[in-house]
Amino acid sequence: MIALISRWIRHGLLQNILALYGVQLASYVFPLVTVPYLARILGPKEWGLVAFAQAFGQYLALIVEYGFSLSATREVARSRDSLARRSELLAGVLGAKALLATLALGLALAVSYLVPTFREQPKVLWAGVFWALATAFNLMWYFQGLERMRLVATLDVGAKALALMGILLWVRKPEDGWRVLVLMGMASLLSTLVALILAYREVPVRLPNWARVRKALQLGWTMFLFRSAVSLYTLGNTFILGLFAPSQIVGYYAGAEKISKAFLGLLGPISQALYPRLSHLAQRSRTEAARLVRISLSVMGLGGVLMGLAVFIFAPLLVRILLGEGYEPAVPVVRVLSLLLPLIALSNVLGIQWMLPLGLDRPFNSIILGAGFVNLSLAVLLAPRLAQLGMAWAVVISEALVTGGVYLLLRKRALDPCTYGRGVEGEGEVR
Repeated sequence: MIALISRWIRHGLLQNILALYGVQLASYVFPLVTVPYLARILGPKEWGLVAFAQAFGQYLALIVEYGFSLSATREVARSRDSLARRSELLAGVLGAKALLATLALGLALAVSYLVPTFREQPKVLWAGVFWALATAFNLMWYFQGLERMRLVATLDVGAKALALMGILLWVRKPEDGWRVLVLMGMASLLSTLVALILAYREVPVRLPNWARVRKALQLGWTMFLFRSAVSLYTLGNTFILGLFAPSQIVGYYAGAEKISKAFLGLLGPISQALYPRLSHLAQRSRTEAARLVRISLSVMGLGGVLMGLAVFIFAPLLVRILLGEGYEPAVPVVRVLSLLLPLIALSNVLGIQWMLPLGLDRPFNSIILGAGFVNLSLAVLLAPRLAQLGMAWAVVISEALVTGGVYLLLRKRALDPCTYGRGVEGEGEVR
């Protein structure tokens, strides 16, 4: 028994999961300190303003990141034995991100004139832009593809610790909100520089050129579509709400969203560790990959249901402890968003862990894109009338459409992982 446990502890996949849970633990320590601190220091209005700028920054980060966290991770996993291929990929991705960052800066300049809130608060806008670009250049995709999560964990924890110290030292009053984004961006930038040095210690240094950049852009195009569609009902909801509602309302929604995402983060390390493993397995033994997906489906599905119930029941306590007085309107929003926990757990396994390793990028993107437009439509309809609660319902309905759509498509193509490889549904159809 002891020998069996020892073998499991030494297993690479388990070690990667444990390393990512180390990151997640740090991710919980960080908001457990910063969220109560900032919610009270900044107040709903100023915190809502920071959240609005950060949400816009997430759109810019999405452009620069371009889906490489999925497409490039998958390519590294497939090319882990070729130093030359990894070097080409690294140069191409970095060059592509530099090009996309130029486009993002142009977009930010245009928005600075078009959005009244940013015209009045330019410091917060450009702090958000800096944070976005610094975050988007991270190299987690490279080390995740190699399944070297302990290194990623160390860099991530170090960056969060630096950001935490900076926030506690230099954010003292509501007017300091912009400093939160600058400090977080500086910590991310330092982490990326260290990761880049470590990466180039093992692969030949190649400079980006147009051929490498174009190849990287072609590689990441379908994943960029996927991430863009997902952003329509995940990343930018705070920004969308901010276009229709005052900063104080945005603060209520942003606080509730941070609470729900904190619980969703508990499932993240499992998904991140399994994705490169499943991308590798899907090329060798689809039946074995389906078996691993079934295990993930059971663990993440059950975890999502239990956490969703806990968040729903304890929403008033969570808001009181994490956000403080003045945030009572966030309680019903937290309860609505608790429905996301089981929905996202299931759609993550069926979509990201199963469909993408099988190469079903296009149909997955179609489902995500459809749900994204539903979210936008519902947001425009509900946010002006129901404020933060309307935005929450728009997100939940969109995520339900994704989960249901992915499952029905897999059933139609005889690729349901619950029965695949058990003699019930043949080999399935992948195209």
